[in-house]
Amino acid sequence: MPQKDPKTVKSELKKGELKNLYYIFGKNIPEVEKLTKLIIRAAVGDNEEFALNKLEGRYLDTSELYDMIQMMPMMSEYNCILINDYNCEKPRENMAGLRAEDLNKKLIDVLKDIPHQTIVIFNVTGFEINAKTDFKTGKSIIKDKNRKLADLAAKMGALVECPIKTENELAKEIAVSVSARGALISLDRARELAEMCQSDTLTIRNEIDKLCAYVGSGEITADTLHNLVHRQSDVTFFKLADAVAAFNKKSAFEALDELMQDKDNRGAVLANITGSFIDMYRAVCARRCGKQIQDVKEDFAYVWDFKVKNAFRDSSRMSVRRLRECISILRDTNIALNSGGGDEKTILEQTVTKMLMTKN
Repeated sequence: MPQKDPKTVKSELKKGELKNLYYIFGKNIPEVEKLTKLIIRAAVGDNEEFALNKLEGRYLDTSELYDMIQMMPMMSEYNCILINDYNCEKPRENMAGLRAEDLNKKLIDVLKDIPHQTIVIFNVTGFEINAKTDFKTGKSIIKDKNRKLADLAAKMGALVECPIKTENELAKEIAVSVSARGALISLDRARELAEMCQSDTLTIRNEIDKLCAYVGSGEITADTLHNLVHRQSDVTFFKLADAVAAFNKKSAFEALDELMQDKDNRGAVLANITGSFIDMYRAVCARRCGKQIQDVKEDFAYVWDFKVKNAFRDSSRMSVRRLRECISILRDTNIALNSGGGDEKTILEQTVTKMLMTKN
């Protein structure tokens, strides 16, 4: 199941090379949408109103699709069809009396007869495809029923995965984007921005706009980031876990204070703190078994690289016994919060104090 990366497809589009069938998926949804728009633009230009048909996958009628595929283009070189979120696991909103295998077979039969003047694009933005990473190629192998459709696209056109980019990849893009706006940012600060935004490209884009508007032609410094960028909560949870691991009382309570400022999400604070310690426990156990970061990421379906990296880093300072003790303290805290009427902030401060008192 050979795949193409977005960069390769963009290069082909610039050369005027278009495929008749595209299947675009991946966890980087903004990139999926961006690439889709680029293909449509290359196919029909400014004539979307006449030359583009948009269909919802869950209501797809294969007979109607066949007629659309066979149509001649109007006012453009190509007739373009976009099908969003067709899921081979459940092709219809209402599957009563229908079998997924039968519907998928009809669709594939229709797609085998795409004329040269038609471009069909399948993109996935509303559900997650069951896929596993191939460690040799770094590409994802689709494991569910969507594989047949993806394989057909790879054979007849292009199968494109848009994975979430690493912090280093994003840092380079951030630096270029900031420079294009006339400002400056170092790669270290760019990586910090990517981490603060959990590698979410839409959030990063918004933060870049705000930061560049603030500094003008100046430099985005560490102080600028810390003063203007709202650190995503997951990062602060790891900051708290890191402080506990290092027996750093001041940093631990600063992180807790930051988390408790979000009054609308206080109920999720304990669950996420507990999640951070479970991440570290997994990392410790993995290290003892000779497993690496990529193994843990794959086994537990982590999306963000930095979560696993942080867990491996912070857990190196904690014994298995101490981690178990901290998780037990968090369990007891959960029981106390759910069974009593005490002040949540006070109870969590007591919890952090107890964890800081544990020993390796």
